[in-house]
Amino acid sequence: MAYSRRILIIISFAVLLVLICFPLVISEHYMLVSILIMAASFIPFMYRFSRQKLSSRELVMLAILGAIAAVSRVPFASLPSVQPTTFVIIAAALVLGPQSGFVIGVLAAIVSNLFLGQGPWTPWQMYAWGMIGLMAGLLRNTRFMKSMLGRCSYGFVVGFLFGWFMNLWFVVSMINQISWEEILIYYSASFYFDLAHALSNVFFLLLFSNAWIKIIQRFKTKYGLFE
Repeated sequence: MAYSRRILIIISFAVLLVLICFPLVISEHYMLVSILIMAASFIPFMYRFSRQKLSSRELVMLAILGAIAAVSRVPFASLPSVQPTTFVIIAAALVLGPQSGFVIGVLAAIVSNLFLGQGPWTPWQMYAWGMIGLMAGLLRNTRFMKSMLGRCSYGFVVGFLFGWFMNLWFVVSMINQISWEEILIYYSASFYFDLAHALSNVFFLLLFSNAWIKIIQRFKTKYGLFE
């Protein structure tokens, strides 16, 4: 498990390098890049499958949680940056671990965009939500993430980081046609949207995280998943 976790961290850095260094390729072939990122997110599970038996229930649970995270975004589409997707990813990662958190984040982005619209931003969303799940999973055994205050603080911070990272895809794609002053203006203009995302994360985590964590933990224990 530790080795597959290292593989996932290496993959995440490799994907980030591709996103930043090859904006033209991503803009023109964003669906291909999205599919490659989704496939790469399953590499740790394929490694685990080669070493030990991988339960079909584990894959089903990942698919269900990924679908819930994706579909929960659709009803809130009319409210910019307000959605429970990030909350679902964090709650799942706190129980199932970093690998599962990354996969659920990746699936949430690409599946929800089937309803809301695919574009060059899709690979960036996949990476951003995947990393939110990965980091939540890596921190799940810390005192910080076991407390409600810690979880809400994490949700608030990643709400802003998600927005800043998504701004980066536009900056990178326009790097030769945009000045530093315009970049600062662009980031400043997104402040209220990022704040809405951060506050909605706190809202959902505060109200529902304990219940969701207990439910997912119950399924994990009952069926012996992700041991």
